Amino acid sequence: MSSHKVKQCRLSYRGRDFHFVSYEGHPANERRGESAMPAMWYLMGPNKRWPVMEHNPDQPDDEVEKGLLKWLGTQELGLPRREA
Repeated sequence: MSSHKVKQCRLSYRGRDFHFVSYEGHPANERRGESAMPAMWYLMGPNKRWPVMEHNPDQPDDEVEKGLLKWLGTQELGLPRREA
C-alpha cells in the first residue's frame, strides 16, 4: 500500500486561478514502454493535466507555492506574443 498523500494547491496568478495536485511516482514499465516517473505536481485542466515539478513531501508549503508560481511565470498562458 502506498504512503503517498495527495496534496492540492490553488494559486492566483495574473488574475487567473490555477489548481495543482500532487501525484505519486511510479516505476518504469517496460512492457508498456513507460519510463519511471517521480512524484510530481501537476497543473489540472479540463480532462488534462500537465507536469510541473517534482513533489517533495518534506518541502514547506511556501516553497512549493514559490516553485509553482515560478513555473507559471515561464508559461505563455495565452498572453499576446511580443513583436520582435
